Amino acid sequence: MKNYICDTCGVQYEGTLHQPDFCRICTEERQYVSPDGQSWTTLEEMKQKEYQNVIQMEEQGLYSIKTSPEFAIGQTAYLVQNAGFNVLWDCITYLDEATVREVESLGGIHAIALSHPHYYSTQVEWAEAFDVPIYIHQDDKEWVMRPSERIKFWSGESLELAPVITLHRLGGHFKGGAVMEWKNGNEGKGVLLTGDVIQVVADRNWVSFMYSYPNLIPLSAAKVEEIAVKTKELKFDRLYNAFHRVVMEDAHEAVQRSAKRYLDALSGRLF
Repeated sequence: MKNYICDTCGVQYEGTLHQPDFCRICTEERQYVSPDGQSWTTLEEMKQKEYQNVIQMEEQGLYSIKTSPEFAIGQTAYLVQNAGFNVLWDCITYLDEATVREVESLGGIHAIALSHPHYYSTQVEWAEAFDVPIYIHQDDKEWVMRPSERIKFWSGESLELAPVITLHRLGGHFKGGAVMEWKNGNEGKGVLLTGDVIQVVADRNWVSFMYSYPNLIPLSAAKVEEIAVKTKELKFDRLYNAFHRVVMEDAHEAVQRSAKRYLDALSGRLF
């Protein structure tokens, strides 16, 4: 039995004797199958190649974790250090002993929280390596390709993991799409980690919102307006997305401003 990993999205599947016929994540309209066709690997095969994880400090109490050379979607995971309760926000596929040792030297991980299914990757491997629970919104339960008792499906609009760390369901990109509010980050001004439920665009003073990024399917005006209303109540001045893009300051205003521009574009007022 092998836990096969999709080469295109990096999501690991429940153990099987043979490769799955297709990746359910990639054949869905928000993702895509590689033009070269469906292909699979395993974590064991990846360890025989030149992959390594690069861990670097982004600011006090926040570390990014990214695989080099880039694999699959190429997202970044983040380790938030918080008074003895460290959270891994989103996940990457590659995991080896060197990564475990380095993360342990930073205080380890006490919980893993996910924004949406495209970053589930090898989340169960990470949870087992650090003996921790995984938090996923129940609205995205159907997209879990490797079930585990470590996965805790939460419900409602928010979940407090620690007094200054709260998950919020915004929906949009996925029905259970979540962001993580870290109130103590950025010297107490607050940080919002968004995966790509809210996406930082090329102009780092702005963000955007999509149903599918690779296939350029927009969200409805009603959903973007709802996201703007929900984020208006959160405390953050800096925003990190899943691809190492950051709105360094005034991020709260940037989200509101960007939502208005999006709505103006859909209505024709922008042009």
